[in-house]
Amino acid sequence: MTVTYLKKASKTPQTGTDETQAIVREMLAKIEEGGEEAALDYGKKLDGYTGPALVTAEQIAAAGEKVSDQLKADIEFARERVVRFAEAQRDSIKEFETELSPGLWAGQKLIPIETAGCYVPGGRYAHVASAIMSIATAKVAGVENVIACTAPHGDEGPNPAILYAMNLCGADQILSLGGVQGIASMAFGLFTGKPARILVGPGNRFVAEAKRTLYGRVGIDMFAGPTEIAIIADDSADPAIVAEDLVSQAEHGPDSPAWLFTTSQELADAVTARIDSHIETLPEPARSAATAAWRDYGEIILCDTDEEMAVVSDEYAAEHLEVHTRNDEWFTARLKNYGSLFVGEETTVSYGDKCSGTNHILPTKGAAHYTGGLSVHKYMKVVTTQRMTQEANREVGAACARISRLEGMEGHARAADIRLRKYFPGENLA
Repeated sequence: MTVTYLKKASKTPQTGTDETQAIVREMLAKIEEGGEEAALDYGKKLDGYTGPALVTAEQIAAAGEKVSDQLKADIEFARERVVRFAEAQRDSIKEFETELSPGLWAGQKLIPIETAGCYVPGGRYAHVASAIMSIATAKVAGVENVIACTAPHGDEGPNPAILYAMNLCGADQILSLGGVQGIASMAFGLFTGKPARILVGPGNRFVAEAKRTLYGRVGIDMFAGPTEIAIIADDSADPAIVAEDLVSQAEHGPDSPAWLFTTSQELADAVTARIDSHIETLPEPARSAATAAWRDYGEIILCDTDEEMAVVSDEYAAEHLEVHTRNDEWFTARLKNYGSLFVGEETTVSYGDKCSGTNHILPTKGAAHYTGGLSVHKYMKVVTTQRMTQEANREVGAACARISRLEGMEGHARAADIRLRKYFPGENLA
């Protein structure tokens, strides 16, 4: 395989990981030891917020008054599509019970997680869509307690549109805390008395690291980091659209990778020529974020064939993957590793990010090699059940005892023996 880096990133998604881990570990330890007071101290220090952590009903109502009718309609437009997609996902998996052998039934039950903690970024941008993606999906899954948190802007508190969206989507309690202190508060049950059993939602590298560190004590949606985009494009692609889509994701932050895989030198040159001008026309803080992201994390890779592009793409396992080619159907069938796939020029990552219906909380840093994104299923435990008749023990019990003794696990064998003796007295079934 011959690939050529027309632009090579100077940094990778792993850059700065050690420093981030050290900072997050220290913060989590201090908050666990110091409890609510420590969390509020971090909120004051990092966000300039001195108010209470729990958002009141009055604050939510006041926030709603500040949101325009058009924005409310747009939020509802997005919520409806996210809910409909989540409902379809929920309906795709069923509870069942099946008879595996005479008298032996095994089954599957779906049990919603009791309490979910949904993190909604509120720092650089007002991520209204993230509130919809995490909270509405949790409610469709049947989660009883949804605790949401977002960063305040000084003593003004959280963004009104975020509060409105959180409340509309069904958040039961809302915390005016961002970053590590918000994640820790949800995980430890601070201010609510209800520790989250799963933590979900996108965030910066500190939020992602806090979730990773807490994994095991709580569940998480996935190991994630700054957003990523990759585009597979051939000479049929529109360079202006390709450039715009790359920049649209680079604006997320200075550490957001943007990758172009192409078989066309002409397209690569045309995209390269447009990137800077697209970035320069952005307002701040998007312009500075996209400038740094493209400079440090942007890549353009020239491949010889479609298969080479597919191989490279599967290795990168991008969070978002767009396909702009003559052979979109072939790529759709061939590609294996991505968080979410956007097929054809007509769609874009931005639609998925905001309102088209699929969830935008997706795996990054190569995690798409082994997991998909947030779905209604992440909020549900798929557990098994088993029941059987006494007669079924004749076959199952004897097999269990023999296998257990082969493994050297006498206790397991005796649990079968005692039933065989009770149900079939006088019979030698060992």
